[in-house]
Amino acid sequence: MGDLVQGVFPRRGAPVWDRRRRLWWLLWSRCPGLGWQRLRALEASCGGLAAAWQAPADELAAVPGLGRGLVAVVERFRHRWGPRPLEAFAPRCRFGRGVLVPGDRGWPAGLRELRRPPLQLCWRGRGSLWPHLGLRRSVAVVGTRRPSLHGLSMAHAIGAALAEAGWPVLSGLAEGIDGAAHEGCLAAGGAPVGVLGTPLGRAYPLHHAALQAEVARQGLLMSELAEGGSVRPGSFAARNRLLVAMAAAVVVVECPVESGALHSAELAWQLEMPLWVVPADAGRASAMGSNRLLARGATPLLLPADLIGQLGRGPLAPRPPAAAPALAWGLQGPEAEGLLEAVGGGASLEQLSLALDRPMAELMPRLLELELAGLLRAEAGLCWRPC
Repeated sequence: MGDLVQGVFPRRGAPVWDRRRRLWWLLWSRCPGLGWQRLRALEASCGGLAAAWQAPADELAAVPGLGRGLVAVVERFRHRWGPRPLEAFAPRCRFGRGVLVPGDRGWPAGLRELRRPPLQLCWRGRGSLWPHLGLRRSVAVVGTRRPSLHGLSMAHAIGAALAEAGWPVLSGLAEGIDGAAHEGCLAAGGAPVGVLGTPLGRAYPLHHAALQAEVARQGLLMSELAEGGSVRPGSFAARNRLLVAMAAAVVVVECPVESGALHSAELAWQLEMPLWVVPADAGRASAMGSNRLLARGATPLLLPADLIGQLGRGPLAPRPPAAAPALAWGLQGPEAEGLLEAVGGGASLEQLSLALDRPMAELMPRLLELELAGLLRAEAGLCWRPC
């Protein structure tokens, strides 16, 4: 599992998947018709996904949610890959590199609150952002693909203000509000996080290819669709739930009555998250949905500075040197020095846990604070080095 950047932890006591189990999950997740619930049922009923590959059709038909029709699809899928599928599949999926799956320690905790969690998250870019997404230390900015000039201007300004305050900016990289928010974030030197409705290798719209590449270079790009996966009509609406699940707050800039941004707002309300909405011209159809959110009690956002005033400094904001000795979670003086000494020239989370005889879940927030204080630098594979 060291080939993945991993951040926050699953529930205490939850098992961490080994590499072969991850590969079986990734393989089965590509079988048409198998979603989250069916994959879990298949794993539980057959004693594991490896065993399910060898199970007879009659046994598969008895798995809850499958039935004869879907078993025929599974049979074709198994025939395509043969009796020893991992030999061919593992190199093809780069041995699971650049993918997070639900059993990984880096799996964002907020995804567990979703009714339909993703089967995987393919990613590219700065893996050091995963811990912040796992702790919901980012802000989602959403809106219509056909905004007014005022909406575009506000989205750009909000993206820039969040970046300057140290907040990763989550959006969908779509036309209009999404793109403007990410452009503002990039212009301010921030960390944009693009959640795509397409596989990573495909840009939509096409003229966002350069913007998408820049988001991957300066921030993080992710998709629940594997390379070669088909894009369905609901793929773009579905990615909105991921935005909300990894955010501390949602900002709706401008959207009509029928809009994916409204789905994001509804989910934010269900999860009791802060929801800000930019007021707009009451006569504009493109703002009818967002204005109705205000009527229902969403917080009006008149100036980007008001948002920052409420949120405070983000996880990427530089901390003054004087703040380093008085860190949060009670990490002070000798405790900080002991952890820094254990890191030495560089160490993984597992090595630190063994060296200090302390649980990894307890060390993680302290390492993050040392990182935010500018004393440590996070690297791939849950490793830290001194700055």
